Amino acid sequence: MRLGVVGASGRMGRAVVRLAVGDGASIAWAVAAAEVGRDVGELAGIAPLGVPVAEGLGAVDLSSADVVIDFSAPPVTVALAAQLASTKKVALVTGTTGLDESAKQALAKAATQVAVLAEPNMSVGVHVLARLVEQAVGALEGFDVEIVETHHGAKVDAPSGTALRLLEAATRARPASKAVHGRQGLPGARPTPEIGVHAVRGGDVIGDHVVHLLGRGERLELTHRATSRDVFAHGALRAARWLSGKPAGSYTLRQVLGG
Repeated sequence: MRLGVVGASGRMGRAVVRLAVGDGASIAWAVAAAEVGRDVGELAGIAPLGVPVAEGLGAVDLSSADVVIDFSAPPVTVALAAQLASTKKVALVTGTTGLDESAKQALAKAATQVAVLAEPNMSVGVHVLARLVEQAVGALEGFDVEIVETHHGAKVDAPSGTALRLLEAATRARPASKAVHGRQGLPGARPTPEIGVHAVRGGDVIGDHVVHLLGRGERLELTHRATSRDVFAHGALRAARWLSGKPAGSYTLRQVLGG
């Protein structure tokens, strides 16, 4: 598998390169806004690969990759999706977070031409958690549901994309639910259909997500804690292997996992 990597100088991009090469994939090209000109292998902490980091998508041959893995920023992801769509063959796996509705529409448009898989959290464990949340919320009628996510202080979006994905899972089980993002003042007694979503920021926390199901006399907590960013890179690579050669369309990590 030949990979293009966008956001190659970031922590996730470096992890993708390091683990991809260890898994037998090759790096066709790499793009980043920083460390331009450096060998992407050296940047990732492995042997030189003879692939310099390029500045901008126009500096590389997009079609020389089978799949592109993208951990960048929303404007870059939108531009990348449009350019990959023009190739009509290069698939896209993106873990970029903070995508607004227009960015999601751009990805959907690209998916009419190439295979696209966009997930805010590439951890396999998180997607298993989402399944468990949907099952638990559906089974525990009358239990209150609260979602709490914790990330490092440099994270720019809140709530996390993963928290929103968990909210979606809970809402599938309770379609009449209403999300409330934090509380202050005198909000009054908590109505049962409410689902609270809370964001905590600080330190160097990679990502913790806890779904609280609170009943009368008992409570259940479903928790996922990421202790290494490698879990996201492993998930992205697993998705890329699965997506390679797939026809145009929008895909999910849940499909990759066979669910």
